[in-house]
Amino acid sequence: MIRIAGLFTAFVILAGASLSPAAAEDKTITVFAAASMKNALDEIDAAYTAKTGVKFSVSYAASSVLAKQIEQGAPADVFVSADTDWMDYAISKKTINEPTRVNLLGNSIVLIAPKDSKIDNVTIAQGFDLAKLAGDGKIATGDVKSVPVGKYAKAALEKLGAWQAAEPKFAMAESVRAALTLVARGEANLGIVYSTDAKVEPGVKIVGTFPADSHPAIIYPVAATTTAKPETNDYLAFLRSTAAKTILEKYGFKFRLSPTT
Repeated sequence: MIRIAGLFTAFVILAGASLSPAAAEDKTITVFAAASMKNALDEIDAAYTAKTGVKFSVSYAASSVLAKQIEQGAPADVFVSADTDWMDYAISKKTINEPTRVNLLGNSIVLIAPKDSKIDNVTIAQGFDLAKLAGDGKIATGDVKSVPVGKYAKAALEKLGAWQAAEPKFAMAESVRAALTLVARGEANLGIVYSTDAKVEPGVKIVGTFPADSHPAIIYPVAATTTAKPETNDYLAFLRSTAAKTILEKYGFKFRLSPTT
């Protein structure tokens, strides 16, 4: 009996050892997040890993691209969108656990130029001439048909009466970070990006800010997917915490919720 018990104990130890790598592997949360979230979310995830040991696999891209990848079955636990439209789209495709959705953040859109540009202090108001300001150069933003920053930019320019003349000068990028890079490299004279993006790119400067009432409110919803791992709920709670709020506000995001402790 003693020998049998010993063999059983050895079996349990070996079985536990063989399961541990899988268990460790399970402690990875896969996040699909809007490109503009990269710097802030990388810091938040590092803080969460330091606190819990849970690791992250993060894909940053335009919200449109991410929503469609999730729809096509890409494994993701969390979706962070830069607008409500693409979160609504994901919910309509039944890929999001709707009760977990919160409208977490706000942002603003700004006009940027390369750091050494002579363009400065542009008053963005009704009737301002963006096409003239760009001269012979291009204006970069996200694709106005699908990428949230591009949709916000077009809405603002239409309301301010500047879209029709400026439209031929637009270079449509696959994401807000791609548009930011075009301006930083001097491949576009101007760009329309989120204020948070302009803050993290030393190669550009903000030359004007779009009035908040010139476009729909910029809202970043976050939610768990329908296939999310159980530990995702704790991570979503961390995103609503005071610690996360401090990091997000450092990067210029507006926290839309009352933070949890």
